[in-house]
Amino acid sequence: MYKIISNHHDAKLILANVTIFIPQHQSLRDYGTLIYRFTVVYFVLKIVKGKSLKWLFSILKVLFLIIHAWKPQETMNRYFIKLSFKGTHYHGWQFQLNAVTVQSLVEQSLRILSQTNIKTTGAGRTDTGVHARSFVAHFDSDCKLFENKPDFLYKINALLPPEIAIHDVYRVVPNGHSRYSAISRTYEYIINRIKDPFDTDLSWQYSVPLNLEAMNQSAGMLKNHTDFTSFSKLHSSTKTNVCHIEEALWVIQGTKLIFRIRADRFLRNMVRALVGTLVEVGRGKLSQSDFIAIIEGRNRNLAGFSAPAEGLSLISIEYPQNIKA
Repeated sequence: MYKIISNHHDAKLILANVTIFIPQHQSLRDYGTLIYRFTVVYFVLKIVKGKSLKWLFSILKVLFLIIHAWKPQETMNRYFIKLSFKGTHYHGWQFQLNAVTVQSLVEQSLRILSQTNIKTTGAGRTDTGVHARSFVAHFDSDCKLFENKPDFLYKINALLPPEIAIHDVYRVVPNGHSRYSAISRTYEYIINRIKDPFDTDLSWQYSVPLNLEAMNQSAGMLKNHTDFTSFSKLHSSTKTNVCHIEEALWVIQGTKLIFRIRADRFLRNMVRALVGTLVEVGRGKLSQSDFIAIIEGRNRNLAGFSAPAEGLSLISIEYPQNIKA
C-alpha cells in the first residue's frame, strides 16, 4: 500500500479511515473478521492500483457495509447472576456517582473478565448499609466465559472484595428480568437484645423490653392492606405504593428478635419504617388500632422512625420456574 501513498494528504486520509479495518464489536476478540477485512483490502488494492486514495476508501467502505450486513451476528444471551453482599461499607446496590456501590464493583469485575462493557440490572435497590444474603442481577453478553460456570465463579470472586460474592450464573429466557420477573421477595430484620461485638454490623442492638405478642398482632394486620404509603420514603419516584404482603411475623431466636416479611414488591425504606413503627407498638406507645390508623392514613409522617440499616437483609427472591433458558 505504501506505493500509492503519494503525499501528506494521502497519509491523513488513511488515518481518518482506519476504523474501517477494525471490527465494530465491543472488543477486538474477533480476529477472523480482522483478517478477512485486510484480505479484501489487499485484493482491492491490486485491482485499483493507480487510483486516488479517496476513491479507494469509498469503494472499501461500501464493500465492508455489504460484508457486515451479510455476516451473521453474534447471539447475545441473557444471564442471571446470584450474589450476596455485606452492605456495611457500601452505598447500596445501585450505581451512584462519587460513591462506592455493589453494582459498580460487580460491573467492573465483569468488564475485566469479558473485555466488554457489560451493564447489569439489579432486582432492586438497597439502602446504604443494608445487606443481601441473596440478590439477583441480569445482563446480556455473547462472551463464552459465562457458559463455564466453575471457571467464571472462580475468576470473578477472585476480583471482588471479601464483602461481595457471586454464587451462581445461568442463562435465562430473552425477556427474563431480574426485577420485573420476580414473583416475591423476602426480607429479615434482626434485633439483638444484648450487646454483641461480633454482630454489630448485622443487627440492631436494642435492649429495651418489647411486647412480642402485640407486635405480631399488628404485623398480622399488614396482610389485610395493600397501600403502604405511610411506610414509603418521602418524595420517591415510585408510581404506586401498592404491595401485596404474604407473610409478616416476629420470631425469637436466642437473644434475637427476627422480623420476617414476604411480598410481591417493597417500597423504598418500607421494611425499616415498618420495624420502627412495630417497635413503638412493642414498647406500648402505639396500640393495634393506632397501627391500623397509620396504615389507612397514608402519610409517612404518621408512622414511626426508620430502624437502623444494619439490621436489614434481603433473604431471597423467587422467580417462575420457566425463566431459565
